[in-house]
Amino acid sequence: MSLRFRQLQAFHAIVETGTVTGAANQLGISQPGISNLLAQLERHTRLKLFERSKGRLIPTPEAGVLYQEIDTVVRGLDHVAQAVTDLQNKQAGQLQVASPHSLSFGMMPKLIAEFSADKPDMSIAFQSNYSTKVQEWVLAGLFEVGICELPLLYDSFETEMFQFETLCALPEDSPLAQYDVLTPEILEDEPFIVMGPEHMTHRRTREAFHNAGKRWRPRVHSHLFKNNLSFVKEGMGVTILDPFVVKFDREGGFITRPFRPAVTIEMAIITSKARPLSAIGQEFRKILSAELAAYRI
Repeated sequence: MSLRFRQLQAFHAIVETGTVTGAANQLGISQPGISNLLAQLERHTRLKLFERSKGRLIPTPEAGVLYQEIDTVVRGLDHVAQAVTDLQNKQAGQLQVASPHSLSFGMMPKLIAEFSADKPDMSIAFQSNYSTKVQEWVLAGLFEVGICELPLLYDSFETEMFQFETLCALPEDSPLAQYDVLTPEILEDEPFIVMGPEHMTHRRTREAFHNAGKRWRPRVHSHLFKNNLSFVKEGMGVTILDPFVVKFDREGGFITRPFRPAVTIEMAIITSKARPLSAIGQEFRKILSAELAAYRI
């Protein structure tokens, strides 16, 4: 017996709507087309599937049994068709993004929420970690799109580079607020909250003080910009921050000033050269690029 899915779909639609007209409207084909498909199905199965009563088609007991068997199949394939449409319209799929911690406390959740607002069926995988780990994740295929600080440890990425200027954060009641710009001369012997010695902001701030011939006084060493800002709010010193922690802090308790010579930080959007980027990934990468571009120098 050779049953075609279109025959089963037509039969299913007739049971659902009760009429050939309703089935035709549901499937978007002509009434004669529906009638022909039903006739083919009855011929192939050698079963009478409907009785006519006052313009409606009443399923026979045999039709009731057949309907129960094919209902899951028809609905399942309808869901597949809808999933394909959603993917074509970028309404479904999975967004897989990883970023450094500093972007995870405000910027990335906000951007992902805005991106997914019209994509209710899209699933989201987001993680933050140190930049070396983000690179490993993208390289391994665990995430499609990554944002990381430089340097890049592998040559297996498609990249877009960004450079940002940091800001000097200080307690809101600090007497240093009188200055419009802070320098090593002004901040000599001021207690600093700093990132680890391997971090680019640590090296570049130390170099700025060295070149000015001024003493730099690191007091607290931490590993996250967010932690450093918390120490500033407690009055333990000043710190150099990336612009994202500053922008998305909602608590206050600190002020910022430019620092000269400027201490910059470089980041990159990375994707794998070895794997094609999904339509969702491509769309999000464009939006992420535009967002980061607003902060670049």
